[in-house]
Amino acid sequence: MMSDKPTTIKEIAKLLKISVSTVSRALNDHPSIGLTTKIRVKKLASELNYEPNQKAIQFLHGKSFVIGVILPELSESFFSAAISGIEDVAYKRNYTVLLAQSHDDAEREKLLVEKMKMQRVDGLLVSVSKTTSTYEHFEIFKKLNIPVVFFDRIPPIKNIHYVASNLESGTYDAVSFLLKKGHRVIGMINGPNTLVASNERKEGYVKAMISNRLKFDPSLIVSCDLSESGTIEAMDTLINHRRKPTAIVTFNDYVALFAMRHTKSVGLNGIDFVSYANLPIIKYMDYSPIASVEQFPHKQGKKAADILIDLINRPKNELGAEHAYFNVVVASELIISDSK
Repeated sequence: MMSDKPTTIKEIAKLLKISVSTVSRALNDHPSIGLTTKIRVKKLASELNYEPNQKAIQFLHGKSFVIGVILPELSESFFSAAISGIEDVAYKRNYTVLLAQSHDDAEREKLLVEKMKMQRVDGLLVSVSKTTSTYEHFEIFKKLNIPVVFFDRIPPIKNIHYVASNLESGTYDAVSFLLKKGHRVIGMINGPNTLVASNERKEGYVKAMISNRLKFDPSLIVSCDLSESGTIEAMDTLINHRRKPTAIVTFNDYVALFAMRHTKSVGLNGIDFVSYANLPIIKYMDYSPIASVEQFPHKQGKKAADILIDLINRPKNELGAEHAYFNVVVASELIISDSK
């Protein structure tokens, strides 16, 4: 009768009358073990349904082979694409992904960071929540020499590893595109000021206006919390502006959707919208942005995961070194709608 207890290396060694170390080396294809012995060991291990002791493996390597990922909302297509890229890399490099969502709540994010530490992840990938304004909760990872790589939503702090899209140049291209179409009063519904991405969008807007010898009007840039109600409030501010915008750049495709639906509900027509993310949903909308800035989330996710695992596997004598921060900027691309 087969025992309910898992088979151990000691039991295999006893049955084959060889040492435990020989069994271990044979199972791991060590070059010092002959082919015949390897075949005998692996055959018996298979017959006895032997499974490696993961805790022992982790102890041996000093790693859990698990990376943590904290992102705002998996339901958003952008982050779904990013996590797909992360998992592609993790799978190829023999790591498991532990995923958590902050739901754009700073306090929840802090709790998740603590839980990731307790789970002993080897490293952490983070896209910060829109309400996060302090970043001390990431310091514990730095003190423990556990690498953290930020992606897409980057905190405004120094000496960090990150991967992000070039939103300044993307915004410059978006505003320039609208100016070429004849628009002169262009509004912007931006994100929270706590996000680096919001400032990058503003900088791109300003540079595009100045390079076209147009005066920058700061009142045409309205911040919002990215919710539908916040977007409607921002849209109303622009609709009632003394200078009526004929085109509006929105923080992302979801904000564009909220804004366009509100515009339609109040009977306004003729406003052109440009957004960010170039999500699949815009292809199926009756009233869609005339262009969208592609941020390549899958590429961002893959690059961030590769950097994190490289950092995890760097030599011990390089741990804590501050001379090699990876700051990767992925080029954005303005995608013009086929129907425009």
